[in-house]
This record gives sequence, C-alpha cells and structure tokens, in this order.
Amino acid sequence: MMSGVAVKTVRVGFVPLSVAAPAAGVTPHGGVIVVGDARGVTGYVLSVCEQLRDLGWLALAPHIYHRDGVTEVPLAEGAARMRTLTARGLDEDIEAGLTWLAEAGIARAATAVIGFCMGGTAAFLAAARHRLAAAVSFYGGAVSEPYWADAPPLLAVAGELRTPWLGLYGENDTWVTLGEIGSLRAATRKAHVPTELVSYPGAQHAFHTPERPATHDPAAARDAWGRMLRWLHTHSGAEPDSAPASEATG
Repeated sequence: MMSGVAVKTVRVGFVPLSVAAPAAGVTPHGGVIVVGDARGVTGYVLSVCEQLRDLGWLALAPHIYHRDGVTEVPLAEGAARMRTLTARGLDEDIEAGLTWLAEAGIARAATAVIGFCMGGTAAFLAAARHRLAAAVSFYGGAVSEPYWADAPPLLAVAGELRTPWLGLYGENDTWVTLGEIGSLRAATRKAHVPTELVSYPGAQHAFHTPERPATHDPAAARDAWGRMLRWLHTHSGAEPDSAPASEATG
C-alpha cells in the first residue's frame, strides 16, 4: 500500500472537509467524496478515507452537521438528528467537496461519491443530479419514503441517474425492506447509465461498520468493499490497485 499524509481539515466557504491525500508526488487515481452515516464524520468515516488514500485516491468527507457546529453526534441521536438536515444542504456539502477536488486538479469525470446509511441516500441523490465517475450507496434508505421534505424517495428518481451507481444492501436491513431492495434494483435498471444492486443474505444495516459488532458482517463487508473498489476503477478509468481488494475492510 502507498503511504499518505495525515488527515487534515480544510474549508470551502463555510463547509469543513476532512481530507486524506496520498503522499506528495503520488498522482491520485481520482477523487472520492465520502458521506458518512447519521452520526456524521466519525472515526469510521475517517478510516474509510484513509484506506482509500492508501489505495491511491484523494478522499474527503464533508462535515454534514457543520451548520450545528458539531462534527459527530451519538449513535442514539443519529436517526432523529439526520432528519434535521436537508437534501439541499447535503448537496451544498457535496458541491463543496467537488469544488475542492477541482482546485486540486481532480475533474468531476474522475470523482466518485460514496455514502453509508443516510450518506448512501445522499450519494444516490447526487448521482441523479450530477455527472460523476461513479456513485456507491452502502444501504442507503428513503427508498419509498423520503427522509427530507425537499427530497424525493429514491424510487422516484432511480430512472434519472446520471452517474454509474452501485448499491450494496443487507437483506435483513430493518431500514430497507427486501421488497424495497427488489424495487430499487428494477427501477435503477431503467437509468441510462450502468447500475448494479447487490444484496447480501443475512446481512443487516451497517454491516460494513466494524465498530458496530451487533450488525457487522465481515464477509459481506469484504465483498462489498472489493465491489466498490472495482466499480470506482471501472468507471473512473483508473488502473487497478496492486493490493487485493479483499484485504481492505471498513
């Protein structure tokens, strides 16, 4: 793996971004915007950015709760707190990431957005608004009913995706039903960009998060991480990493 520099916080306007960049002299494969779950920018989210950095990507995580002056909220407060956000605000945060990456020399055609839980929802909505290299949603909810008043449910815009999209879902997810997974898979096939939805039997919500042992599924996490990396490489045109994808986990 490549070495990288320590995560730093930068700002684009009023939006803080945690940035994990490859070592000086290393040309990144491209950029990846990582949108966290309902807790915000956690140690887990930073570890995802660091792993992507070590694989040669310029990764950053927008601070989605910056309007409240906080970086992270407790898990017990996350579900309620995320509903105080807006789709417009999240898109502004993603736009800030796109702006910073552009200033760093990374074009939108070489930039991906990935997200977890609520962040997976935001990544999907971004894929319907922007033309980017790739988008990946780990168990993004709001499939049939929206989280925010200013956003449609995912099914309503599934056919309008403008960015190649990969969905990674657990079939025992209490936030997204098996029926919704099937409906979303069918709806995204109508988009005019490549799409794929992979579901894991027995896996629960947050199966990729090791700091949540009650729901973490190591086998599903490894497979999903590898699929994500292949999706990023395929649709960004980057060369495959030398390290086996199966070795990287969340």
